[in-house]
Amino acid sequence: MNYAKIAGLFVVAFLLNRIAPAILGHLTALGGMDAAIANSLWCMGLFLVFGWACSKLAEGTVFPNFTLQLLVGVVLHDALAPIAADAMLAVVVCTALAAIILKGGGDELDRQDIVKIAFPTVMIAVVGYLITFFVLFPILLAMGLDGKTAALLGAILGSTDPAALIPTMKRLVFKDEYKRLSSISVAESALNDAVGAIFTAAVASMVLAGVALDSLGGLVSGLFSAENMLQLGKQFLFGSIAGAIGWAAMYGYETYKSRDNAREVGETTYDFAIVLAIPLVTFLLAQAIHGNGFLAAFVAGLFANYNHGKEYFHTTLRTMEVKIESIAKPTIFMMVGPFVALGELWDSALLGLLVSLAFILVARPVAVMLSLLPTDLSMKDKLFMSVIRETGVIPVVLAVITAAQFPELTQLLPLTAWVVIWTLTLLPAITPWWSKKLGVVQ
Repeated sequence: MNYAKIAGLFVVAFLLNRIAPAILGHLTALGGMDAAIANSLWCMGLFLVFGWACSKLAEGTVFPNFTLQLLVGVVLHDALAPIAADAMLAVVVCTALAAIILKGGGDELDRQDIVKIAFPTVMIAVVGYLITFFVLFPILLAMGLDGKTAALLGAILGSTDPAALIPTMKRLVFKDEYKRLSSISVAESALNDAVGAIFTAAVASMVLAGVALDSLGGLVSGLFSAENMLQLGKQFLFGSIAGAIGWAAMYGYETYKSRDNAREVGETTYDFAIVLAIPLVTFLLAQAIHGNGFLAAFVAGLFANYNHGKEYFHTTLRTMEVKIESIAKPTIFMMVGPFVALGELWDSALLGLLVSLAFILVARPVAVMLSLLPTDLSMKDKLFMSVIRETGVIPVVLAVITAAQFPELTQLLPLTAWVVIWTLTLLPAITPWWSKKLGVVQ
């Protein structure tokens, strides 16, 4: 029944998109501040209503709500035209929401557990990311992409995504000897999102500097030049420092709440504001000292670890999860729509499928097998990790930011959209079956 409703939702979106130019023309005719407010509220309403509808109708179907939200956003391309006219607004919104999501990704990990899996996590999240990038780059060149697009696309899509991983892992009951697989998968997806953000910024700097990216040799020499390595080091170091300061702020908040709890004051409804503000201010601080803001937000959440084992923080945690799932993620996925028309998505369908298959069948298995060689993970562990290749929120954010920076690279966003669609639709559906086939779940 929900499939018919999903089809109906797309019909409604299509019809609304057809009449949207007339509606937007009327709103623009209001003039001045009234027009700006009206257009903003129009787009905000579309994000909230259609984002909610996609999440509701995806229940009980093979389609993840993220996939539907992205596709509906593309169908609403003309209706979301005010956002395309102000690309920097989209960049700011996506960046702020991504910082909050990455901080939430850090919250998901228990600090004590992460110490036990630190080595395999770093290997797959950092070394595995680099292997994915360098394996994929020549494949993308062979598919006919120019060097700039291939390098940026590989950097953008090189990380897995906790948006789909966390719900998938929560549905699986791992056997005792394989329980750490869930933690490693989620930890990887959170850490390599930050790695992907830093690496994408480095590749973008190379493009701006005019570095030759038409061969693997040129890419390697540019990436590992002394200047670029220094820049990467600064991003990691100062991002981590900003994250540690964010952690100190969270620690102060935890101390304050502990005292309140001791006095039986309990959690108040306005406490969520400080939890929301910390990743944003941490991101700002990282940028101010030339570090990576995404890494800083993640580190702040991971180190603070305030939500584990303390019941009086559970309401705040649930509030954060609800806001992320109902507002932040739908907005980011639908944000592709203003910049990619349905015709553009269709024209890139075959190439998008090939790029997705290259990620799923070639780059990911190679990255897992090579990066985890020095670890004690078994072959079953590695085979399980090989199917964890979902691409989602942070890559979409990076694609929107990069497309705004390089509007001439018109293939970036459509191909990113296709990789998100294919990996989010196929892999969460396959993971439970593959887990049972390997015998790692009960």
